[in-house]
Amino acid sequence: MYDSTSIRESEIELFDGGPAVIGSLSRLFWAVATLGLAALYFWLESANIRYRITSQRILIESGWFHKQIDTIEFYTIDDIQMSKPLGQRLLGTGNMLLITRDKTNPEVHLMRVPANVTALYEQMRPYIEDAKYRHRLMREPYRG
Repeated sequence: MYDSTSIRESEIELFDGGPAVIGSLSRLFWAVATLGLAALYFWLESANIRYRITSQRILIESGWFHKQIDTIEFYTIDDIQMSKPLGQRLLGTGNMLLITRDKTNPEVHLMRVPANVTALYEQMRPYIEDAKYRHRLMREPYRG
């Protein structure tokens, strides 16, 4: 019989951080071309977003004065699409698009994640499948 107790015992942090300020070559170009003014704008834009990915959910915190926290439970994730354009690959970032069953957030974009998004997805996958199994959304969990 399948026992997922070890996975459910504690919530493990897989990633914690915000989007990269200069996460693509186009942003780097504009930061240089505007003598840093665009970099300041990009910093202000990135500093108010935080992604926290744990073994059970994804939390997206945004806002300067009025903080909004969106939570996506792993069992609601149907698909994850990753994109790593050339400029982002050179700067070590990538994007993730989560297709979910969540009514308020059917598509969640994690932009310019400063990590190897493929490796991050591989870390998330067994936890996503375990969450679906526990919520009776699939027959057997991922066996890796």
